[in-house]
Amino acid sequence: MFAVVLGAFAPAVAAPASRTVLVMGDSLSAGYGMAAEQGWVALTAERIARQKPQWRVVNASISGETTAGGRSRIIDAVVRERPEVVVIALGANDGLRGLPTARSADNLAFMIGAAHGVGAKVLLIGMQMPPNLGAIYTRAFEQNYRTLADRFNVALLPFLLQPIAADRDAYQDDNLHPTAAVQPQLRDHVWTALAPLLD
Repeated sequence: MFAVVLGAFAPAVAAPASRTVLVMGDSLSAGYGMAAEQGWVALTAERIARQKPQWRVVNASISGETTAGGRSRIIDAVVRERPEVVVIALGANDGLRGLPTARSADNLAFMIGAAHGVGAKVLLIGMQMPPNLGAIYTRAFEQNYRTLADRFNVALLPFLLQPIAADRDAYQDDNLHPTAAVQPQLRDHVWTALAPLLD
């Protein structure tokens, strides 16, 4: 269990990065099935290093992570890193296991509260579940993110995989994890919601 600091070295004339984006995610953010530098978080870190060198990105994502796992790690992570922005991209593994949506919501709410506790802004990144889990469950799962974003007044990106959701060729052989080739699309999608928080 560890966090990886991502990003290129800033130019010698620039001040060292002093502001932090902390990403708490699962395999979709950890770059499952590819080199670490190919994932959307690493690509985002590269963009931030070029455009906003006063910022750095810490990727604390873990493959297989659930919202309960994120809840258990968030306090240590925010106390250690003291981030200005926390990106929470969890819930997919809860949904795939059919865990109660109310429990996931409670865990995500705890994480948002922990981020706010150190004065950080939050970007909540949602997921959607396949229809085979049933219409009631999939609707409740998706609505969780919108409800939490409204309740805590945080930024929301409703669906991480939206740009590639309908493209079968965008996924690895497991049909769950995006390929390295489409990570730039995910980076650009997340950037629309993340960039406004990097003031």
